[in-house]
Amino acid sequence: MSGPPADNGPSGHRQRLRERFLERGSTALADYEILEMLLFAAKTRGDTKPLAKALIREFGSLGGVLNAPTEQLQKVPHMGTSGAATVKVVTEAAQRLAREEAHERPVISSWDKLLTYCHLQLAHEKVENFHLLFLDRKNKLIADERQQRGTVDHTPVYPREVVKRALELGASALILVHNHPSGDPTPSQADIEMTKQIRTAASHLGIEVHDHIIIGRQGHSSFRSLGLL
Repeated sequence: MSGPPADNGPSGHRQRLRERFLERGSTALADYEILEMLLFAAKTRGDTKPLAKALIREFGSLGGVLNAPTEQLQKVPHMGTSGAATVKVVTEAAQRLAREEAHERPVISSWDKLLTYCHLQLAHEKVENFHLLFLDRKNKLIADERQQRGTVDHTPVYPREVVKRALELGASALILVHNHPSGDPTPSQADIEMTKQIRTAASHLGIEVHDHIIIGRQGHSSFRSLGLL
């Protein structure tokens, strides 16, 4: 006697996808399948594969989808408010997890976690953002603040404001972080000059600049590693 017929509809596909994920891990799933599973929460019925593939085409990658502005996500046909909210809450959860891990130990001894946090925050931004990471005497993160938001290739930064904020927070050291929307994290001459100005202003008040990190989709650059600090 044969068993019940296999469920080849959307509900059967969802169950098989869940089982494959649980049994074999995330590496068993393509990027669009990860998106499919995310969208299960927003689209309780029907096939989410076409929408997941449409999102990948529109934004270029899974990371591009997760970091896309809410208003652009909502413009994708069949996405809607619930779909956009589901995608953005996952992005927010990932950023909060990375921020918590970056706070747990001295930054210098958890550098990889700090870089992960910075990439999540900035790698897919469409304009330049300049962040300041304020550290205490034990090199633990006090605060991460965006000081400026600029254009596609420039962010105005004022050394006096940087140092003023560090004093307000009682910070002993700084890490400068900004992104290059072009994707190439190579420091520009303007980046180098600005870093020198901040380092000089901070040193007069006993505040150390540990590093300046530039984030791009192709990776990151560290002024310290490049011998620029």
